[in-house]
Parts: sequence; structure tokens; C-alpha cells
Amino acid sequence: MAQAVTATGIALDPAHPEFWPELGFDALYAMSWRDCLEPQTEALCLRFQQMNGLLPALDKLASKEAVTRIDGIEDALPLMFDHRVFKNYPLSLIETRNIPKLHAWLGRLTTHDLSGMDLEGLPTIEAWLDRLDEFGMLVTTSSGTTGKLSFIPRSQIEYPAWERSYMLALHASLGVDPYVDKVETFSPSYRGGHQTALKVPMMFNTLAAGGVEHYHTLYQTHMSADLMSLAGRMQAAEDRGELDRLGLDPALLSARQEMIALARRRPQDLADWFKALFEGCRGKRVKISGLGGDLLRTALDGSAKGVKPSFAPGSIAFYGGGLKGFKHDLPDWEAYVCEFFGIEKLGTCYGMSEVISQSPRCSHGNYHIMPMIVPVLFDAEMKPLPREGKQTGRFGFFDLLAQTYWGGFISGDEVTIHWEEDCGCGWKQPFVGPTISRYADKDGGDDKITCAGTAKAYDDFLAFVSEG
Repeated sequence: MAQAVTATGIALDPAHPEFWPELGFDALYAMSWRDCLEPQTEALCLRFQQMNGLLPALDKLASKEAVTRIDGIEDALPLMFDHRVFKNYPLSLIETRNIPKLHAWLGRLTTHDLSGMDLEGLPTIEAWLDRLDEFGMLVTTSSGTTGKLSFIPRSQIEYPAWERSYMLALHASLGVDPYVDKVETFSPSYRGGHQTALKVPMMFNTLAAGGVEHYHTLYQTHMSADLMSLAGRMQAAEDRGELDRLGLDPALLSARQEMIALARRRPQDLADWFKALFEGCRGKRVKISGLGGDLLRTALDGSAKGVKPSFAPGSIAFYGGGLKGFKHDLPDWEAYVCEFFGIEKLGTCYGMSEVISQSPRCSHGNYHIMPMIVPVLFDAEMKPLPREGKQTGRFGFFDLLAQTYWGGFISGDEVTIHWEEDCGCGWKQPFVGPTISRYADKDGGDDKITCAGTAKAYDDFLAFVSEG
């Protein structure tokens, strides 16, 4: 098998890409993507061979596209899933909480045999996801902002590489190795939930902080997947005076009222929580993680009130989510946040629910893609753009860390990829920057993907996946 060798003599084994994160970000970013391409391609080919006959969704698409083997990245392009595949189920399954059919739908997207899981006594989507965790799955969901949740069918098999790649991204982004340098961590969020942005921090931030008792959140409750999945439709039904027609469990309606009340008081809860943090951690080293908007809002509010933290040197912050919907007139809001909190490093990454590895932002503001991801960029006609110079298009990728589900996806993001490895930070690998936008936010919100394969074959595949 082909292996790429780093400057330190460490090789990438195409048979086990799940071990690549163990090499560390310095070694991985010392390699050129051109040197990684051969082992990446071989790893992709092996992954297809391993899943052949074991993954119903992939088998169906491969059959429709007449793909029996792949020998290169180009061969695999017709097998890339639209990112909406993970929510391509009848909405009625969520509304009626038809767990057996939703469970059967999920089973088409994983190599695990889910038929042996007990489905008795599962009144809610949340209870189903909890049971899946007990069964050995680690399914995460999207935020459901489009009206439907995506269900990403990861499992305990992905967990070791998932953990290592997450810690790798934190280390690269913040300059602090979370395996050896434990920092008391605070997150203005829920304690947990099955949404990726809640489940991942609960799994890994606790480890990075040094234990559950060192990971502190704004709320101690979990965010309900049922509420997230039905929030939009429940509000629309209530506006029409038809909420009772949805036939929802009274307990779910009660939980919704509690969540609405919680949302209304969140700004004050957030201010009180940060004030207590500032007072209780004076002179202490901390890590703050959360949405960029929450950090900036707190900095602006604190400055206006004359409230300012005094953390110990070496304190850090990590944010996600950007500032969508937050109006401000600060051209360099991150510097403002750093100055207010007195932190030396504000880290972030580019990532999405569908991919395990995140792309850390370097000192020059660019997001460098890890070798565990094979990036592909498409033009408006869904033709692959050349791997040279600077190219802007729709971001697609093959996630080599996906071991029990297919990792080939076409995202809803428009990005610019720089292939010449000329970033001033010294890291190699292709990088994304500086602007990332969503196709759903452009051109009237139309994010229709004309897939890389045959349109009829892909439509038949989607029909197969969506069967309830």
C-alpha cells in the first residue's frame, strides 16, 4: 500500500486513516496534500470495498450508478451524498413519533444492524436517541433550523478517532494540548443533548477540562430533540390556532412552554452567569467556549456596565457559529472580545455536523483541512474544479474517519480553497478562507444540488432512502 511520509519520517497508512490523528497536527500540517493524495485515494477505495454489501444506501446508489469498484477520487464522485440525505425521511415520522419506521430509515444509512435493538416503550425521539446510545450508536442531530433534523449515524467505532481529531483541532486552534493541559471550562449553553453542537462538547470538553466537575454550563438541562424537530411547525400551528390538531403529547407541550420561557429570560440568565463567572474566577485560568455572538454580546454588555473579568494569564476562548443575525459596528470584533476577556487566544474551526474532522483556523485566519478529509470543489454545474491555484465553488468531501457510514458528501457551503499551500502560517494542506457562505442564504434560498452522478439514478436513490 502507498504511504505518505512526513518530514519526521512518519507514514500515513491507507488501511487505517482512523489512526492518522494520532500523528499530531504538526506532523500532518508538515505534509503537502500532494504527498497525501495517494494514501488518501487508496484509503477511500478500501473504505468502499469494506462497505460494499453492508450499507443499503450506498449499495443502492452504487447499483444505480453502475459503480462496482473505485480506483480513484473521480470514480467516487457519483457516490457522493447530498448533505440532506440524513434528513430525507417523511416528516410525518417525526410528527407522529413513528419510531419503528424512523429506526428502519436510519438502518439504511449505517453498516450496523439496528434490527436487534428493542423499540418498546419509546414515546419520543429523545428516548429513541438515548436508546441508540445504549445500543452502541452515537447519533447526533443538526439544529433543525430548516424544519427537519438531520440524524448522523455515528457509533462507538468512530468514537476514538472522533475524540482524537477533536482534541487535535483544539490543540491546533488554541495552542493548548487538551490531553496534558487541563483547563476549567465554561460554556453558556445546555448541559447536553443529541444536537452535534451539544453532544460533542459534552463528550470531549469534559475530558479536556479534566472531568465532568470541571465543565460548567449555563443550564443543567438537556435540549430535547423533539422540541428542536417540531419547534417551527409548533409555532406555525399555534399562530393559526391549530396547535391542538398536531396531537402532541401534553408533556411535550409543557416542555415547549418551559423552553419558551427559558428563551425569554436567557439574555438576563447569560448576563448573570457571566457575572458570577467573572467574580468566582478572578485570578484563575479558564477556557470559555460558546457562540461568537454570546461572547461579543457579553463583552459589549460588560463594557457598558463597567463589569470586566480578571482571569489568569493563559486563559483562552473557543467559539463557533459566527455572528449570524448579530448587528454590530466593530470591524475587528474578535480583538474586542480578547481585550475584554483578557484572553491571549480566541480559536475557532470550520466544520459541520456531517464531517468528523474540523479544520482549525491558523494565525493568518485561514482554515486548514486535515488529511483525514479529501476535499472536492464543484462549480455551478457540479463539475469538479481543478486542484490548483484558488478556486471558489461548492464544498464536497470524503471523510475518511467515517467507518460505519459513507463519508462522501456534497455540502451546502460555498467556499474558496487555496491549493498552493502558501499560507504565511507555515502550515501546509489546502486551506479555506476567508469567506464561507451558505447556498441556502443566496439566490432566494435555493440550494438544489444537481448531483455529480446521473440525475435519474440519484432521484431513485433518494426515493429508496426516504421510504418510511
